[in-house]
Amino acid sequence: MMIAGIGCRKGAAHEDILSAIETALEAHGLVVTALSALATATLKRDEPGILAAARRLDLPLLVVDDAELAAAASRTLSQSQASLQAAGTPSVSEAAALAAAGADAALLGPRISVGPATCAIATSGATA
Repeated sequence: MMIAGIGCRKGAAHEDILSAIETALEAHGLVVTALSALATATLKRDEPGILAAARRLDLPLLVVDDAELAAAASRTLSQSQASLQAAGTPSVSEAAALAAAGADAALLGPRISVGPATCAIATSGATA
């Protein structure tokens, strides 16, 4: 399973979200068809840009609850003060990707930021 974790500033457009996803995939030599789902934190579950990006890519949007996000926080690679203050995790996109991909998940690398959006790719299992 390969999950794209998404974080963004409030009101980020779906084009920004899609650009972050595309840039992250390119950075890892992947294409969108490699993704199983998008994931984000509870506080971002109603963000129109994230919802529209999931619809545009025809991927499910997994909403990671606060406890799962917190449990994955220690495995993130990036540190954002804004994310810590808003969500209690150093990186919403990284923690969401890790939590959604499962206990044995690993990030392919640190989150990618494009304008107001971030994307991190996690994969489950030992293939990461």
